[in-house]
Amino acid sequence: MRGLIASIDSTKALGLYLARSLSFEGVEYDTLEIDLTLTQERIYDSYASAFQIIHNNLYKALEACNISGAKTYNRMAKMSAMSQFESHKQRFFNHLLTGMKCPKLIKAIEQDLAFGHAVVIQIVSTNEELLKRRLNEVSPLEWKDLNLDLTPREYVMDYLMSAFPIHLHEIHSSSDGEERSEPAFDADGSPIISQEAVALRSALVDRLASLDPIPGALEQLLWHFGHKQVAEVTGRSKRVLKDDDGRLFVDSRGSGANIAETTAFMQGDKQILIFSDAGGTGRSYHADLNAVNRKRRSHYLLEAGWRADNAIQGLGRSHRTNQASAPIFRPVTTNVRGERRFISTIARRLDSLGALTRGQRQTGGNGIFSAQDNLESQYAEQALYELFKQIFQGRFYEVPLGKFEQMTGLSLTSHEGGMKIDLPPLRQFLNRLLALRIGMQNIIFERFELLLSQQIEAVIAAGIFEAGVETLRAERFTVVSTETVYTHPVSASTTNYLKIERVQKADIKTDIEAVDLATNYRGRLMVNDKSSKAAVCIPTHSIFDDNGGVVPRILLVQPQKEMRLPQEKLQASQWREVSVNEFVAAWSKEVEELPKFTTDYIHLVTGILLPIWKTLPNKNSRVFRLQLSDGEKILGRVVDAQDIRTVAEQLGMKNKLLSPKELVYLVLNERYSEQLPGGVTLRCSTIANERRIELVNALSLADRFVAVGCFTEIIQWKKRVFIPVSDKAPAILAAVIEILG
Repeated sequence: MRGLIASIDSTKALGLYLARSLSFEGVEYDTLEIDLTLTQERIYDSYASAFQIIHNNLYKALEACNISGAKTYNRMAKMSAMSQFESHKQRFFNHLLTGMKCPKLIKAIEQDLAFGHAVVIQIVSTNEELLKRRLNEVSPLEWKDLNLDLTPREYVMDYLMSAFPIHLHEIHSSSDGEERSEPAFDADGSPIISQEAVALRSALVDRLASLDPIPGALEQLLWHFGHKQVAEVTGRSKRVLKDDDGRLFVDSRGSGANIAETTAFMQGDKQILIFSDAGGTGRSYHADLNAVNRKRRSHYLLEAGWRADNAIQGLGRSHRTNQASAPIFRPVTTNVRGERRFISTIARRLDSLGALTRGQRQTGGNGIFSAQDNLESQYAEQALYELFKQIFQGRFYEVPLGKFEQMTGLSLTSHEGGMKIDLPPLRQFLNRLLALRIGMQNIIFERFELLLSQQIEAVIAAGIFEAGVETLRAERFTVVSTETVYTHPVSASTTNYLKIERVQKADIKTDIEAVDLATNYRGRLMVNDKSSKAAVCIPTHSIFDDNGGVVPRILLVQPQKEMRLPQEKLQASQWREVSVNEFVAAWSKEVEELPKFTTDYIHLVTGILLPIWKTLPNKNSRVFRLQLSDGEKILGRVVDAQDIRTVAEQLGMKNKLLSPKELVYLVLNERYSEQLPGGVTLRCSTIANERRIELVNALSLADRFVAVGCFTEIIQWKKRVFIPVSDKAPAILAAVIEILG
């Protein structure tokens, strides 16, 4: 993904790419978060335990069939059996969670209808194939008096009856002595059945048949609201409905059913519309100004599915041009941590799709998903490795290594007894966690998410977090200088270097905001006895030490900055809890002394970037979008001030020097150092917890520097030269540079 955003703009400049986009202005996002009831958790745990038994019995069946045992005799057969099991398991828990969401979803829909909204529900699964198989088992004469079990449990039953390994294999030795098994057949050419495997399967079927069924989402919604109020736009040719007496019957849907249902919704005859992938193409369900039903749409993303393009297309069905109002998008999630597996896949693909189609990652998800939701990023990979390491080394006390490997079927131990180099991939890890009981899921996910937050926090602090295009906002952007550094020989498109001055209003929290922050987040009001500065102390997520121990941390929020530190470090400091009045006095005094506006500089390379992409530094590929004071919009790749000299030399730029004002800002805020003429180094030094601008190796010219505003100080019997940290610092530095030539 590195460089993709700028690549799109470059291909546009070359005439190789064209894209249209729809504004999401006015669209609201409101996630419907559902906490499972105790009964639902019990049902989920029952199925998790059943899947654990299926998993264990699967290995026994593979051994009984001579597919694997002490070693694997038929790798392809084993991989096929395991792959089908994991696939069915993943689909099952997706259907189960979707079904469990419906009782709370139904209440939310009823509230929407009471508010005068029209409801659109987006799903993926319709249980069509399952319904067809069940109806084939029933005579058409019995369709008027059905007793069908259309629940996710049926998928597992189908797996057990059609894909669970029961065919016996014979072990053969090849000429090189390698043992391999092949399917065994009797004299009639029929596969030989392993009775032991059949017995294992029968026990599993008996166990699953005794568990509580959860109806599919589509059936629950249709049966609750009634087909006279719900428009169904799916690919189903038949469906099971309930009559006024609560009896089930089969309803056949003709080829024009979807058109009729859509028309009924748009005309206002039906206030609820449910659509699947088959209904997500070529149709519009928005509050069209030309339609009778112009009520605001409340669009529930009940089931996101696995394809980002379909999910985006589905969201676009209720948000179009010529509409009376923009919709409310409501993704529906539960408190089951394993569901993040499904959110993760769609979040990752939405991120990628957003970057591809709009040149802005956040556009893909449009604020629905955060960086923590993407569990398949490079940061999640790093967090997973740390999690595996803690489990293997015994530093995750709640989840011992043996228990983890037995529960998940994931092996972290190599044949030599050390930790594997080729560890289980992230997707496999997430899939296996789905089948754990909710309590164990939460324990493992909580540790994993803490490690993920720790990774993301670290890269954000280092300034290398890849967030795609970042939109910059400020009071004023002004181009200080511009220079063409490359011209494409064919298209004559140019690459330009822009130095932009940014003036922005300082982000300063008021005393009222600080007190509210403490109230809302169980914070404490603090004042530092040494510096007399105020801060709100808020508990934040912990980190882990090298031994796997939890290190509690706190967040110190000050008027213009935040910092995280361990609780024990806070206790050893001079921060103390104070009354509201004392806190407000200290906070207000600091706010009054802070500058209300700040000025810094941005170095952008804009225009056609592909031909010179490799010339730019690899460590940071951040792309910014901004609007100048005259209204002109600019999109370009930022170059850190520390790298601008190197880039300038490689691109043959003339304006290579940073201004004194820039140098002062970088030295104080980014600890930047600059080699000045005559061997003098400009750097940031911390003296008595205060940052200073120091001139190193400058004693020979100390008198001349003092004459233009510098000062000297003897520290530990050594004389040092400093530039005062004040508004005059840039002018003094300019005079120093002039003295140095």
